[in-house]
Amino acid sequence: MADPKVLVIVLAGGEGKRLLPLTNDRAKPAVPFGGSYRLIDFALSNFANAGLLKMVVLTQYKSHSLDRHISQTWRFSTMLGDYVTPVPAQMRRGPFWFSGSADAIYQNLNLIHDESPDLVAVFGADHIYRMDPRQMIDHHVEVGAGVSVAAIPVPVHEARSFGVIEVDESGKILEFHEKVDNPPTMPGDDTRCLASMGNYVFDTQTLVDVVTPRDDTYTDIGGHVLPALTRQGVAHVYDFSTNVVPGQDDRERGYWRDVGTIDSYFAANMDLIAPLPAFNLYNDAWPVYTYRGAEPPAKVSRGPGYEPSYVDGSLLCQGSIVSGAHVERSIISNGCYVSHDAHVTDSILFPGVRVGPGARLNRCIVDKNVVIPDWHRIGFDAVHDAEQFTVSESGITVIEKDRAL
Repeated sequence: MADPKVLVIVLAGGEGKRLLPLTNDRAKPAVPFGGSYRLIDFALSNFANAGLLKMVVLTQYKSHSLDRHISQTWRFSTMLGDYVTPVPAQMRRGPFWFSGSADAIYQNLNLIHDESPDLVAVFGADHIYRMDPRQMIDHHVEVGAGVSVAAIPVPVHEARSFGVIEVDESGKILEFHEKVDNPPTMPGDDTRCLASMGNYVFDTQTLVDVVTPRDDTYTDIGGHVLPALTRQGVAHVYDFSTNVVPGQDDRERGYWRDVGTIDSYFAANMDLIAPLPAFNLYNDAWPVYTYRGAEPPAKVSRGPGYEPSYVDGSLLCQGSIVSGAHVERSIISNGCYVSHDAHVTDSILFPGVRVGPGARLNRCIVDKNVVIPDWHRIGFDAVHDAEQFTVSESGITVIEKDRAL
């Protein structure tokens, strides 16, 4: 198949319960990441860089901020019919919401029929990675698959959170296990399992046929669709480690992070600020796109009493001000203000956070518009913090959006 016509469907209806309280007021794909971005920007940027410019984003749960971000940020020229459009749950098949990822596609089959693509790329909206999806599409066409599943090895102790794949030497999927307690390990390596990344390329008719209910209803891609197509013998794996992205070095190749928990989300953010980052935001050959408002540059200055500022190993975003404060190994988002004598270490401040004079934050995630009072201390006593805030298993303290302290 020469230059197949591809429709991109991004699944962005996830509730993200494990990321509470960051998802109290927003869908998981709309959670800020890396100071300036939203989680969904990484998936959309991969398709934009690859020139696959017909995208629909299926939304459902608390989608207002996500819809707004897409409408403000993701605009293509309409001259060639390119678009990124959010599609809310519309109950086109009856008075009920999506009951799973496959049902979400079934309820929106009109989008596929209207576009008449040769292939449909169905990708998740909330993982951190760089990928050229055209290479996966080329592999899909070459092997003649009905569905191709992007996969990556993960440690055994993490694998029960993913779909795990068993393949033969040709890459044909023999078994697909969706989030089982004792997943099979990779041949010759009992420490890792081959996990699905939640990214798929389907032949259009294969997808339409399998999600259309008959006697049994397939509501979930991992739980129902992939096992069914595996039994039909048309499911193949795509080895993500073979994907080559312009401007990416060997250290970053194969980088993919599921940020489904507070701890994994925090760790992925911290990956960005290492001296040699595992994920490099500064790759001009394959940029991550996002909304850029009319904000002034970040500012580092002395405080009102000429207190010096110290900033190291951190990201400072547009419109942020560090005024006579100490900021170390932290991400300071757009429009934040860190006052004199304050210390922010190993923390993530979402847009609009204000840290009062003398305050101390350590290993914290502070959601939007929170004001940290003068000389307040958070992140130094997990027991005390847990009485007021959410504290993760590894001791990350999370202060929810608009919380009054």
